[in-house]
Amino acid sequence: MDIKLFDSELKVMGVLWREGDCTAKHIASVLHEQTGWNVNTTYTLIKRCIKKNAIQRTEPNFMCHALIPKEEVQEAETNELIDKIFDGSADKLFASLLGRKKLSAQQIERLKEMVEEMEG
Repeated sequence: MDIKLFDSELKVMGVLWREGDCTAKHIASVLHEQTGWNVNTTYTLIKRCIKKNAIQRTEPNFMCHALIPKEEVQEAETNELIDKIFDGSADKLFASLLGRKKLSAQQIERLKEMVEEMEG
């Protein structure tokens, strides 16, 4: 993914990923409740996402449509985290995650299944 989205822009995208296509007014309303942002702040962020080709605007009513899927952004952000913090080593990230908190037996079983799927 060539698009770099900042945390504030990801909040805008998050509304679209959760709720599907919606108006800029609706996004502004949701983000006002979540973050306290005013309408102008949200509209500025939406316009930045449009310039980056992350959002498509259509009329009437300034309808917004996410042009990039959440999974694509998650993968790019994860890769950047691995490169920046864990020297490009996914196993160091994995070890860090496992060491952070006590995992339930169900979570451990799910992780084992994921590893087996990757190996298979």
